[in-house]
Amino acid sequence: MTGKVLKAQLHPRNRHNNGYDFNSLCKAMPALSAFVHVNKYNNQSIDFANSDAVKCLNSALLKHYYKVNFWDIPKGYLCPPIPGRVDYIHYLADLLKASNLSDGNGSKSIIGSKVSVLDIGTGASCIYAILGQHEYQWRFVASDIDPISINVANTTLKANKGLAKKIECRLQTNAKHILQGIIKPSDKFELTLCNPPFHASLSDASKGSQRKLKNLAQHKSKQQGSAIVNKPNSSIHNDSLNFGGQKAELWCEGGELKFVSDMINESQSFAKQVLWFTCLISKKDNVAPLKLALKQIDATQVKVVDMAQGQKISRFIAWSFHSTEQQQTWFEQ
Repeated sequence: MTGKVLKAQLHPRNRHNNGYDFNSLCKAMPALSAFVHVNKYNNQSIDFANSDAVKCLNSALLKHYYKVNFWDIPKGYLCPPIPGRVDYIHYLADLLKASNLSDGNGSKSIIGSKVSVLDIGTGASCIYAILGQHEYQWRFVASDIDPISINVANTTLKANKGLAKKIECRLQTNAKHILQGIIKPSDKFELTLCNPPFHASLSDASKGSQRKLKNLAQHKSKQQGSAIVNKPNSSIHNDSLNFGGQKAELWCEGGELKFVSDMINESQSFAKQVLWFTCLISKKDNVAPLKLALKQIDATQVKVVDMAQGQKISRFIAWSFHSTEQQQTWFEQ
């Protein structure tokens, strides 16, 4: 019986490249055992269409790999695929490393509390901040427009020793703003990250969920005996783990393109306070108009970073108002 389900094409530093070790995960979270079964190919797995099973798997992953002893989200809220989420974190670390930062003492480390990150739309899971704090010891401000998400995130942080001192949650009280009202005059961030709502309406979000369920069913019927299945952010993994989701998590008027365009416009006001603004882009067709928007506001540097995760190519767009030379002296400013 095979205890691992292998993944492919994740970031080289992603600790999930060797797959789900269900034996170890069940030791960390005994409740997961109730959901684990041996499929007809003699591999251990869970039913990725079962939201309770997926949430339990997340809890086990967080406890086993990231020392998070308590993690929970309310029913109906977005349940994130952890291997894909931490990939974004690792690629952000690469982006920061490429900036060749110096603290004036010859240090160019991308690890440590000197690095501050803003997580826009952290959700009830607070997943990016938790993963980034563990992997690189970065300090985080985690924002969201949903009071319940902020309350749940704070409960998780307080329940895990040390996290509440390293991750601060802030509620966005103005639905028309993304950065304004969150970034304070005294703040300085090396990075921002965001997984924006990509649907333009509740109807679109519902259709997307129906497609995900259909894709999952088709994948089950066509699944081969290979050990490389259930890849993070491949169609099955991404579709099956993205359970639930409230309005702010799944859709907004104008969808992803308008949300990121609004963020780009707002970023001009915080050009001196942020080294790199970044945002995930789910639709490749949105890249060109967003690059044009960044050109129109005279962004100094613009990068589109592809993340190959299983059968799916994900990406994020990054922009800075600082030249390469200015970035190198960022910590000295």
